[in-house]
Amino acid sequence: MLHEWIGLDGFNRLSDRQAMHALFECCSSSIWARRVACSRPYSTRDQLLDRADRVLAELSEAEVDNALDGHPRIGDKADNASSKREQAAVQSAGADVLTALAEANRKYEAQFGHVYLVCATGRSAPELLAILDERLGNDPETERRVLRVELAKINRIRLNRMLGPEE
Repeated sequence: MLHEWIGLDGFNRLSDRQAMHALFECCSSSIWARRVACSRPYSTRDQLLDRADRVLAELSEAEVDNALDGHPRIGDKADNASSKREQAAVQSAGADVLTALAEANRKYEAQFGHVYLVCATGRSAPELLAILDERLGNDPETERRVLRVELAKINRIRLNRMLGPEE
């Protein structure tokens, strides 16, 4: 992350480029990052989080797909610090669960055309596998709604981590 624990005031003081970079590390949508950054300054953390949610809700499906590019498959090796932290419990799972996750991920991607996205923070591999199996029963429209909710949760966790403890 560009700045660890920068605080709301620190975030508001970043240059536009720095703010967009920090936000892009929270969500891999350049449109989301630009719109959230352009709404600065924020007077409260909640104002920032609410704006992030509203911008996400307004994104096109194609831009949501761009945001998914920043998320590895559940159970795969994460290539960024946020995903590694969020999937920490999965990495210690047994080979049988990791194999089942890999198979279910392939089935999900074949069915929906994108990576299975779930807020993995604090969840075990068996729990994430059970959620994946349940979501395979969704129709595509329902799954896109669920995916946006999960992405919003992840964005909020990452934004809060970027801001650090409440001031």
